[in-house]
Amino acid sequence: MKIPLDKARKIKMVALDVDGVLSDGGISIDNSGIESKRFYVRDGLGIRLLLDSGIKVGLITARKSKVVEKRAKELSLTFVHQGVKDKWGCLQSEMEQAKLKSTECAFMGDDLIDLAILTKVGLATSPVDAAPEVINHVDWVSQKPGGSGAVRELAEEILKAQNMWDGIINRLINR
Repeated sequence: MKIPLDKARKIKMVALDVDGVLSDGGISIDNSGIESKRFYVRDGLGIRLLLDSGIKVGLITARKSKVVEKRAKELSLTFVHQGVKDKWGCLQSEMEQAKLKSTECAFMGDDLIDLAILTKVGLATSPVDAAPEVINHVDWVSQKPGGSGAVRELAEEILKAQNMWDGIINRLINR
């Protein structure tokens, strides 16, 4: 499935779910109650490339986790909202603050809780291993699963659609 270029060219903000998108959806809790998640470093670089290109990137997740807070801080994300039941209302607040329209926002989600936001943003996306009901309601499906490159692939597709990718590669070569 190709990303719809007309939609990807308008994107100025990318919001992401965490479990099943930025991570593989697994949650490990040790005997002391310490939670851990696995994040894919290439997804992180994709996020940094978006941010460095002037595209806002943030997280909106229904769960709360110190691990997510730490990872978001490492990446210098634009916003982080945890424990959110109304993801669409949360994104609307961020859009208002940034003076953006829904057509200028992308969201990547993987499960049923994400359907409300996915049906309202300008570019709805999901990892390949998202729930079938989610895949049926998005504009684009990554070829990669959540936590294993789906976010990186989305970042590359948006940057290519906005004709920024070649410049990024040239800058990285000529450092």
